Amino acid sequence: MQRAKPTDALPDTEHHRLARSGGLRPYILLARLDRPIGWWLLFWPCAWGVALAGGAFDRFDLILWMLLGAIAMRGAGCVYNDIVDRDLDAQVERTKGRPLASGAVSLKAAWAWLLILCGIGLVVLVQLPLLAAMIALGSLAFVAAYPFMKRITWWPQAWLGIVFSWGALVGWAAYAREIGAPMWFLYGGTIVWVIGYDTIYALQDREDDALIGIRSSALRLGRHVKTGVALFYAAALALWSVAIWLIRPEPLAFVALVPAALQLGWQVLSLDVEDGGDALAKFRSNRFAGLLVFLACLTVGTGAA
Repeated sequence: MQRAKPTDALPDTEHHRLARSGGLRPYILLARLDRPIGWWLLFWPCAWGVALAGGAFDRFDLILWMLLGAIAMRGAGCVYNDIVDRDLDAQVERTKGRPLASGAVSLKAAWAWLLILCGIGLVVLVQLPLLAAMIALGSLAFVAAYPFMKRITWWPQAWLGIVFSWGALVGWAAYAREIGAPMWFLYGGTIVWVIGYDTIYALQDREDDALIGIRSSALRLGRHVKTGVALFYAAALALWSVAIWLIRPEPLAFVALVPAALQLGWQVLSLDVEDGGDALAKFRSNRFAGLLVFLACLTVGTGAA
């Protein structure tokens, strides 16, 4: 997510052809609506927050609203990133066929599409309690700054962690209607989880990024990428464990996180840092890791309710 994610179903050449095909397709591709991995990764922290607060069953409608919001706002984020990055994208083989970079969508039309997606996000926002809505609005400054981070820091993945983890705060506040310590530990763990999986994702672009001067944690870590990702995932599990303990202070509660820990461990141990295809597969597997963490939060939140 240093840049928006590649398609789940189409090879780049086919993706680029569709981007030039006219009609609605370029706009679907611009918002990455054909690539669900991004909105899954944005949605899961929202669901975790609701579940850990104990509201997964009481307010399942809230989780569905957040799913819609994740799809719309992830799309808006992709459009905004492409507006900012259109010149850089044109210099990278994997991204030069994107609708804005290739000219399939005009800059004016991209801004209009961005406003439509933000309008959908606004509909979701007004469904939330005031505290949760205010917290959600607080993310906008971080979202606006994100595309510029890869130009000024070796750790744009950390900034992405701040942005993509924000839903944990919103989800918790939407159900609990208060700010609590478990919420902050859940959020902190999610930030380092995002840094870990986005470092894996950035492995695909190391050569192009080095050539055009884009910075990333994958470049910064160099030969120590696997160690770095392992440490980020370990920190995530540790912080999530604290959040769980604060909700349900029983040693057996930690068992709920074991499946997620095994999945994250598998990612690190089997990762081939020289194979972009393997890096993409490991990155995408985090949608399943997100489900496992959700089940852990559901088990703990329901058991403590």
